[in-house]
Amino acid sequence: MFENSRAFSGFAVDDLDRAKEFYGTTLGLSVSQDEEMGLLRLDLAGGTTVMVYPKEDHRPAVYTILNFPVDDVERAVDELTARGVTFERYEGFEADAKGIVHGDEGTPTIAWFKDPAGNILSVLNGGP
Repeated sequence: MFENSRAFSGFAVDDLDRAKEFYGTTLGLSVSQDEEMGLLRLDLAGGTTVMVYPKEDHRPAVYTILNFPVDDVERAVDELTARGVTFERYEGFEADAKGIVHGDEGTPTIAWFKDPAGNILSVLNGGP
């Protein structure tokens, strides 16, 4: 039934304009706005699309909603920090001074941060 469907993901934010600025300018993603539908479209590498929609009673996700695989986590963290991004620290994960949790065999090196709506994102080495 769905084997040929181009599924997509979506998540809510409390302010579409702030989200557009963050995802487009701070993260440098391709962002388009659908005025008619009142949402944003993030066009990611590999043809992935993510829809971002406003929600009045938005509550930030308490889990990672988007993971960005990168070749060099430390370089990505440095670049994002220079753009004003603050990295999170979570109990049970020992992070270095930059907020990077260095993986070992079988676990990724990862750093978490939040969008302006408080949703959790990450940069991590490798990918799925």
